[in-house]
Amino acid sequence: MSVQSLKSPPAALSPVQPVLDMRGISQIFPGVKALDGVDIALYPGQVTALIGENGAGKSTLVKILTGIYRPNEGEIRIDGAPVRFMSAQDAIDAGVTAIHQETVLFDELTVAENIFLGHAPKNRFGLIDWRAIMARSRALMASLECRIDPAMRLKDLSIAERHLVAIARALSVEARIVIMDEPTAALSRKEIDDLFRIVNTLKAQGKAILFISHKFDELYDIAERYAVFRDGRMVGAGLLQETPQDEIVRLMVGRDVHDVFPKVSVEIGAPVLKVEGFCHPTEFADISFTLRKGEILGLYGLIGAGRSELCQALFGITRPSSGRLELEGRALSISSTANAIAAGIVYVPEERGRHGLALAMPIYQNMSLPSLKHTSRRGFLRAAEELRLARHYAERLDLRAAALSVPVGTLSGGNQQKVVIGKWLATRPKVIILDEPTKGIDIGSKAAVHGFISELAAEGLSIIMISSELPEILGMADRVMVMREGRMAGLFPRAGLTPEILVRAATGNL
Repeated sequence: MSVQSLKSPPAALSPVQPVLDMRGISQIFPGVKALDGVDIALYPGQVTALIGENGAGKSTLVKILTGIYRPNEGEIRIDGAPVRFMSAQDAIDAGVTAIHQETVLFDELTVAENIFLGHAPKNRFGLIDWRAIMARSRALMASLECRIDPAMRLKDLSIAERHLVAIARALSVEARIVIMDEPTAALSRKEIDDLFRIVNTLKAQGKAILFISHKFDELYDIAERYAVFRDGRMVGAGLLQETPQDEIVRLMVGRDVHDVFPKVSVEIGAPVLKVEGFCHPTEFADISFTLRKGEILGLYGLIGAGRSELCQALFGITRPSSGRLELEGRALSISSTANAIAAGIVYVPEERGRHGLALAMPIYQNMSLPSLKHTSRRGFLRAAEELRLARHYAERLDLRAAALSVPVGTLSGGNQQKVVIGKWLATRPKVIILDEPTKGIDIGSKAAVHGFISELAAEGLSIIMISSELPEILGMADRVMVMREGRMAGLFPRAGLTPEILVRAATGNL
């Protein structure tokens, strides 16, 4: 069954009064007006998609709704009555709860303990009623059509199951308004389908849902209404199915959708990297392709197809069992990541926060990490050289930061990605592998990253770009290699390529 078929029928959009109505909301911080006279309403049994670039004001609105911030101006009404949240508990008591991308739960506690932490039922002696906790946890899981045992420890659950526990926790406080902030970022397609079935269960129960995501296909699948923020202001709202995606993008970024993929025509040069018969005992087999100078080779496939595993082997993170590599016509043996970097192959990982950055360290030190031999003399680091290097790539990438000395963890997702790309460009590579380069970043930041990728190709850098987003693959790649179950399922030129061709190859339905 498709996700689209799970969506509430049009009858759900008959006129109803909003559960929550926010009018003229403004939030001012020193020197910044994060929200400027924002209006938004949430309706029972419906999903409202909150759309906007990083920095548009979405997070500020969520923090106001959950009682973390108190707005400087404006009014919040629930069921027509004005409310004022002085704390997070006030919001919970009013029936507002949030489920974040990174679930705030405790690994060593059981599912039931996580669900009722802080509001456990008590018996007549004032002690925690464990029997009631288990019974109510089972009932909540049953209402979500979920078979997770409440006695299991959280650490033994998958990411998708943890999200279900977070949803059960939200429902345990009898929430009427549920905020879902990027809930699908780390989920597979099947897990997303399962989550959407639960969202439709919540809609059937009359919950009003605010759904935040950068993935337009998901929003059109699950949401009835939308609200678009730009620069702290509401710039558009309405029924999603009546509004073309191009119009949503224009509202978000103030420019045409075609500008999101600023592909530059580049004359493809001589072969740079040749891969022949590459195999791994468990991840992939018999992979052969050639990457040319100035080429962007797209790598497409479903979750588990082996794309990242192949590229990690090319970068020396893992060792292939057989196969041959050539770089600029010379045989190459890669036994470590240091080997790969020295040869001119670098890898920008999918999980930039976990594997690509030291979040507590300043920007300039992150950028210089792989290039310490260029920023040190006689074994001593030279801060001036580190700053010079970082400043060069920050300007080249149009990095937006207050200073190069601020921790990289304080940057938006798009700017963090620029730091990761910048640190590898500083090594002067011949081949750069980009694993989901725009994952979790907004449309405007995507356009900036895509523009820079095109510039790199125009300068002669050879690029392998892994992406699960069909528009990105079709918009940026010169050729696309599709993988399925660890093997090549096709290698396609850009001309005449369609989403249907790629999906058929990825699913084995050619």
